[in-house]
Amino acid sequence: MENITFLHPEFFWLFISLPLLIGWYFFTHKKQSATLKISSLKGFKVKPSLLSKLKPLLFVFRLLALSLIITALARPRTVDVSNKTKTTKGIDIVMAIDVSGSMLAKDLKPNRLESLKKVAANFVRDRQNDRFGLVVYAAESYTKAPVTSDKAIVLDAIKNIKYDNFLKDGTGIGMGLATAINRLKDSKAKSKIIILLTDGVNNSGFIEPETAADIAKQYGLKVYTIGLGTNGMADSPYAYAPNGSLLYRMMKVEIDEKLMKSIASKTGGKYFRANNNKKLQAIYTEINKLETTEIEEQRFYNYQEEFRPLIWLAGLLLLIEIILKNTVYRGFI
Repeated sequence: MENITFLHPEFFWLFISLPLLIGWYFFTHKKQSATLKISSLKGFKVKPSLLSKLKPLLFVFRLLALSLIITALARPRTVDVSNKTKTTKGIDIVMAIDVSGSMLAKDLKPNRLESLKKVAANFVRDRQNDRFGLVVYAAESYTKAPVTSDKAIVLDAIKNIKYDNFLKDGTGIGMGLATAINRLKDSKAKSKIIILLTDGVNNSGFIEPETAADIAKQYGLKVYTIGLGTNGMADSPYAYAPNGSLLYRMMKVEIDEKLMKSIASKTGGKYFRANNNKKLQAIYTEINKLETTEIEEQRFYNYQEEFRPLIWLAGLLLLIEIILKNTVYRGFI
């Protein structure tokens, strides 16, 4: 019944007439039967007749038939809805992620890098209609995943981000931003954005961050910047132990917020500061709301009319009533 709709539900108002018909029946049914008045019934054996008891069924059949006809007039039908969606304004997004040693600091749990990977992966999953690319950088940078609509490739690239000696340690914000720009500059998407994340200050690379921001602006790329880390001190790695494990100590968190704000402002983006796991998740949620993808949805309705069985059943009930009335109950006293 959940899938049934009615084209003309106003016909259900006719059900108001049924109680009137029932009242009329009880008021007039005695007059419809012949009666014989005698002074006494003592000489008759009174035996209830089954046919007389069943005669009211004729009126019940008529009521049921009228109910079915009213329902049929309301045009019951089932509907099968199919949707077809088409992205009309796709967004290409490149995430440039700092993978320097300081990203192993434990002010976010279990550390900055692992917390970021979890949030970034959820962000990719939530945006089914957009394309993603991934750039990682320290003192140098490289593309870990090209801009693609294949979410599996991007999610696998995010999962495999880790701190190692493949890149020279340091923080080359300009290098990471420039590589991200290179991935997006030839994109045909209507909207192109970069999410640039760092937990430090620019101290490496041969491309100045401000210069990279100017290039991003020329290509119409919007840059959202995120400063990752608590305000003050954080439990950060500073050396390797003899067994190869990292040694930690409390160190001051330094983020060039002025630079990050400048990059975002110059390109029409926005700067965020994430000092805990909850705030980091909230930032990606806000970016998700700021950058919406326009989707055109087409719905196709396939209606199946269901009034015909009701008409057939109503006709059958009326036919049964007419047959019984003109055979079994013909001249019935």
